[in-house]
Amino acid sequence: MKSILENIRASAERKERLLAVLIDPDKFIIKELAQFIEQVNNSIITHVFVGGSAVEDNITQALVSAIKPLTALPIVLFPGDVSQISNDADAILFLSLVSGRNPEYLIEQHVKSVSKLRNMDLEVIPTGYILIEGGKETATLKVTNTKPLKEQQHIVDTAKASELLGMKLIYLEAGSGAHLEVSAKTIKAVKEDIKIPLLVGGGIRSKVQLENAYSAGADLVVIGTAFEDNAGFFEELSDIK
Repeated sequence: MKSILENIRASAERKERLLAVLIDPDKFIIKELAQFIEQVNNSIITHVFVGGSAVEDNITQALVSAIKPLTALPIVLFPGDVSQISNDADAILFLSLVSGRNPEYLIEQHVKSVSKLRNMDLEVIPTGYILIEGGKETATLKVTNTKPLKEQQHIVDTAKASELLGMKLIYLEAGSGAHLEVSAKTIKAVKEDIKIPLLVGGGIRSKVQLENAYSAGADLVVIGTAFEDNAGFFEELSDIK
């Protein structure tokens, strides 16, 4: 498989729309996996993300191992902590929570993960992770003990600082189950100020919201809750190109 980061960059340059389904190991029922992944394979989804804010040990490994033989799509870890690392995945978003000032999620979890990553064949993608106010206290807020950003210029400056620090992707996240998605205005402002691919997730539950995110400049959109709560969401997306 070619570099996942390289493919995301190339798609962004061609203005191709990428879509990831986020599977939370702590919420997903394994016995439903085969049917769910079949729907994923028959949809416009381009990536499978696996991870959550708080997941019990070994659950992520078991889930990734079960997904692997069911799809040819790249499997990317979206870990809440070091326990969610699996060598059966293709890549890991090395998330630094740059919107917060908790050292545990800025650098400490990364240091703890090195002993694992050193002996794994995972593509490691440094990612600036920015929590955006989504109108709800999400699991990420509780676990990381950080506050989401609200002011647009602060969000833009944080994204740009992350790029200058060497991050390869920027991820704007309203949080799982957020009442409000990241606004099109904010997405557009960030996209215009950075030169690296932009990922957007949280609070997107409709085709209109998805289209708005792409139109504003998102290169890759991540959706989780919408697929968990609405089995018909796959069909709603069938005519998006």
